Amino acid sequence: MSERIGEGRWTGMGRRREAELDRDVAAFLAARAFTEIRHVAGGLTVRDTSPEEVLDRIRFLADLSHNLPGVARPRPRTPSRLGKPLGSFDQAMAERPLSWVWSTAGPEARAWMLRHIEQMTHHWTPPPPLPRSRTGPAPVTLRRQTGILLGRWPVRTPAGRRPLPAQARVLKALDTEGVCALNDEAHRLRLGLGGSGSWLRAHLAPDGVHYLLPDPADYYWPGNPDSSGGGIRWWQCTMLLRMRDGEQVASMVAVLPGTFAALPSTVPRRRQLRLAHVVRSVERDTSQWGRDHESACGPGLCGYVREAAGDAPTAT
Repeated sequence: MSERIGEGRWTGMGRRREAELDRDVAAFLAARAFTEIRHVAGGLTVRDTSPEEVLDRIRFLADLSHNLPGVARPRPRTPSRLGKPLGSFDQAMAERPLSWVWSTAGPEARAWMLRHIEQMTHHWTPPPPLPRSRTGPAPVTLRRQTGILLGRWPVRTPAGRRPLPAQARVLKALDTEGVCALNDEAHRLRLGLGGSGSWLRAHLAPDGVHYLLPDPADYYWPGNPDSSGGGIRWWQCTMLLRMRDGEQVASMVAVLPGTFAALPSTVPRRRQLRLAHVVRSVERDTSQWGRDHESACGPGLCGYVREAAGDAPTAT
């Protein structure tokens, strides 16, 4: 047992060192990029260097380095939803802050990074590939188990905001037509979240049971300013959808309080609480499911015919 504890402690220390080294490397690379940009800009006066070549090089360095200052000096993490489990992407970024920069860099950019990093240290290793969104709900943690046993509703109010009314502390079950109707209403009223009704009808399990939970992010909390200059009057809801292949994925839709209140509540309270924790822990969404399905999508398999540009699943 003591060996396992020691190994776990050493692993934690090693991860912290890797994260700190990533931040030091990011600061060093940003400084090198800015220095090279200044040097390259001076090439405009050199006869054998065309302005197009100079601009291409500056653009390359700017694209490569624009995220590096944020890696070197990260802002304190402020989750958009209090109490929501840390996703696999966020966890990977916490362990290796350079993961996103490295994963999105092309061969030329990676070669540039490695060439300069070797001048700084020989102890840095590239981060592993970023994980794909986890399929299914997150593992049940002790905190989540405790919250369920104590009857704690998982949607918490951000500091300085008014809590949602009691009628929003409910999880509701919907059939496929009910999900599509909510998305159609959100699209018709231009609430900003929803739409893609015909895509959903073709790809949701026809006899599936889906779940709807008022779960606004901090920036969508009711009362916040909206795009028209007023205040947000709808509830951002998380949906747990059953797709035609049986997989459960997440999505978002804006629902008016009156519309939500009119939906029947058929799920027992204890099961609502358990499902609410599950709904908030699912990472994979309809947009990601749709991208994986796209190559096989068509009238021959799922009966879907694209009706208009933009009629596709939206990201959550």
